[in-house]
Parts: sequence; C-alpha cells; structure tokens
Amino acid sequence: MNVSSRAKALTAAVLTAGLCLAAAGCTKSDSSSGGDSHASAAADNDSAASQQVASPSAAGPGCTYKTYGGGVPRLDLTGGRTIVGFSQSESTSNPFRATETKSIEQQAKKLGVKLIERNANADVNTQNSQIEDMIAQGAKALIVAPENSDGLGPALAKAKSAKIPVLTIDRTVGGTACTDFMAFIGSDFYHQAQLAADDLAGVTGGGDAHVAILTGTPGNNVTTDRTKGFEDRARAKYPKMKVVASQTGNFAQTDGQKVMEQLLQSHPDINAVYAENDEMALGAIQAIRSAGRTPGKDVKVVSIDGIEQAVKNVGAGQMVSDIETNPRFGPLAFQALQDFYGTTGVQPKVIIKDGHFTAGNAKQALEQGLVY
Repeated sequence: MNVSSRAKALTAAVLTAGLCLAAAGCTKSDSSSGGDSHASAAADNDSAASQQVASPSAAGPGCTYKTYGGGVPRLDLTGGRTIVGFSQSESTSNPFRATETKSIEQQAKKLGVKLIERNANADVNTQNSQIEDMIAQGAKALIVAPENSDGLGPALAKAKSAKIPVLTIDRTVGGTACTDFMAFIGSDFYHQAQLAADDLAGVTGGGDAHVAILTGTPGNNVTTDRTKGFEDRARAKYPKMKVVASQTGNFAQTDGQKVMEQLLQSHPDINAVYAENDEMALGAIQAIRSAGRTPGKDVKVVSIDGIEQAVKNVGAGQMVSDIETNPRFGPLAFQALQDFYGTTGVQPKVIIKDGHFTAGNAKQALEQGLVY
C-alpha cells in the first residue's frame, strides 16, 4: 500500500474516539495502525483528537484491585478525596510531554481527583525519588510515564510494598503486569517504524535509498521498537534500502541537528532520513538546509509523533510523512483506574490507534485540530 492509500484511513482512525480497556468490550474493524478497534464513542472526551484503543493484549479477566499484587485497597476516584500521583519523565518544552501532562491534568480535574505532579526532566534517578516522594505525600495510585524501561525498580518496589498500584503510559517498565505494575497504555512503536520504512520506500524508487536513522534515547522500549521495526521492514521488503548510519539524537531537536550535521559530512550519499521522533526530525531539517541541500527534495524525511510543526512540514513538502503518537492519555488512563477498581479490570497491554499524516491529509489534520 502506498502513502496516499494509507492516508485515506486517517479520518476513520482518529475522528471517532472511544474507550475499551477490557477485551470483552471491543469489536473488530479495519485499522490504519494494524490492530483491532472498537466503535463506541468516548463518553468523557468527544474531541476528534482523543485516544482510541486499537487492541488490548488479550481476552479474559483484566487486572483488578483484588488481583493486583495479592490485593490492594479499593478507591473511589469520584469522591473528591483520592490522591493520584502523576510522574512525567521529561520536560514539557517537548510538545508531546506538554500535551500528555495537560490531558492528565484535565481528566483529573473533571473527575475531581486530587493530582500530585512531578517532572523528572529526563533523569531516571530523579524519577525514582519523585515517585517515592509522591507516595510519602499520600498518593494512593500512580500514573507513570517512565524515563526508561529498566530504571524504575526502586520506585516500583516501594509502591508495591505500600500496596499502591502503578499504571504506566507511553513507555514500558520491567516486571510483570498486575504484579509489579498494573498495565501499559501506549502505541505500537514497532508498527510505526514499519510504516516509516514503507513511506520512505514509496518516495525513493522502491527503497533505493541511503538512509540515516536518528534513534531515540537508549534504554527504553520506544527506541528499541522504532529501530528494530524499521530495520526489519527494510531488510524484508526493500533490499535496495541501505541504512548507512544510525546514531542517537536523544529525542531532542538540538541533538538531532548536531548529529545530522555530522552524518551529512561523513556520509554525503545520504538521501533519506528516518527520525524516531519529530523533535529530531526538525533538527535534521535544519542540518540539511545548513548543508546546502533541500529537505523533501534532496533528502527525504519521515518521522514519528504528529506535532504541529512537523505536520506543517509534511503539508509543505519538506517531510514525506509523520506517523502519529497520540499523547492525550488522560481519559484512557483514568478509565483504566476506574476499571481496575471496578469489576471489569484492565488488560496488561492496551495499544492505542494512531493517525498517519501525509501530503494528502496534513492540511485537513491541521484544520481539524488533530495535531498537537
């Protein structure tokens, strides 16, 4: 399927929002992100840009307060007395983090939940300390956006011993669902990378490209999956596509620009870039221009996230495409907590459906407020 054909699924993928955290509540339909989806509208967020579930990980009973780690106290999230802690991993100068934080704050306010917030500013040791501090401040449940997948063992152990459930969003953590953490809600990062490879192949003569990959911060599942998904797809379907360089830009625009400047000097044959997030893509575009080359013409760029400036670049022809990672976790996260404290429970892995912004729908997406 080419870029234009896949783009036709965008409206269906993002205009109908819904909640379906238990497998029994989902119905199957076609998905631009490759998963199953449900058809019911979200009762607590009718925005066209709200998250929609593509597929929970399995059918059957979900994790509840009765089964989590041998059992934890039941909470009423609507009583106005429950304290929930939210641990943000990185600075809200990043549009993804800003939108994610705002969504959590808005839903907590809507439900009357008392929210304690901390921001680790990309330091996993700080995040551990802050989570322990929120526990000391009276948080009875935690929503955590992890800095990396393996570094939060101390905080998770502290929460477990205090019988405080932890819901992880946007990145995974080590451990066992319903024992060390409640569940994970996030995107299919591997599939996002596959789409990126397809998009580059579609504009480079079937993949006849010399590609530079700007990878994300090491040590988390997002970087791992977005790298492996692209490389696996290129190897399986596009034998003419060559990855000539792969280097971390730490999910940051400044780092992305510096790394891209170096790569263009050491590999002048680069004619395509796969950036594992939009911040790095924006930096890469600046580097391409500084090198006297034209992004979108001399060097094709694909990226992942869906921030406003990147989607504008897609519409202007400076980028080939941008695969969305929807950061509006508030409604789904708090619905997961409500299901956890109810009878339905929450599945261990809840994958959201993401949009796919291309030249054919970028303008529409911007006009309808689907970007962030």
